[in-house]
Amino acid sequence: MTTTQVPGPAIQVRGLEKSYKELRVLRGVDFDVARGAIFALLGSNGAGKTTVVKILSTLLRADAGAASVNGFDVATKAADVRESISLTGQFAAVDEILNGRENLVLVARLRHLKNPGKIADDLLARFSLTDAATRKVSTYSGGMRRRLDIAMSLVGNPPVIFLDEPTTGLDPQARVEVWQAVKKLADQGTTVLLTTQYLDEAEQLADRIAILHQGRIIVNGTLAELKQLLPPAKVEYVEKQPTLEDVFFAIVGADGKDGAANDRTVGADK
Repeated sequence: MTTTQVPGPAIQVRGLEKSYKELRVLRGVDFDVARGAIFALLGSNGAGKTTVVKILSTLLRADAGAASVNGFDVATKAADVRESISLTGQFAAVDEILNGRENLVLVARLRHLKNPGKIADDLLARFSLTDAATRKVSTYSGGMRRRLDIAMSLVGNPPVIFLDEPTTGLDPQARVEVWQAVKKLADQGTTVLLTTQYLDEAEQLADRIAILHQGRIIVNGTLAELKQLLPPAKVEYVEKQPTLEDVFFAIVGADGKDGAANDRTVGADK
């Protein structure tokens, strides 16, 4: 499956509204996502992020407004939208009985693609999973499962991918692994709409950030543009102490192998 890209923004949303009985979840949401960009939809739990993703992926109908993905209206051209996208939910949808390669081959066969083995091998290499290709997924770490999940969603080269809270429940090291995988997606031309409640995640990944609050987009811009909304920073001398994250990666190493500080026990007798 290789879907032709239609000119214009990858995603357009205008006046999107959605209610569940008396609860108004979306109250007129507007934004665009440029092709090949990472767009972060930032908001607290219950802000409506997942509802937006469900509407854009044709899993839910909006009450009002309009939206298009890859140039196709989500209400009237749902089949074309589905051909253009892939959706990765909050929890990895992988088969733990199969190994990593078998998961990818299975998806390729279900999509009736030629050379499913080559497709699987290419994606395993792309997401640094080749060494674990023949291991059962039940033995994978959280970060590895998530990377495999994202790799599975790329079978068929969809131009647009939705990542709904992709690092929920992951440890710090696994989060970094997923961040690196998402950056590679955009580098290779895939448009990514990412929902998250983690401020650092949006800051690390997104070309543009929109904050969804009480059913509306209250701000939308680059990180630099959002920082300009605050008063100018005062220059002060501050002694920077290492964060717990700095300590963690100094000890275990950014690649998951032991760093320079091995087998240390704080306060232990020599």
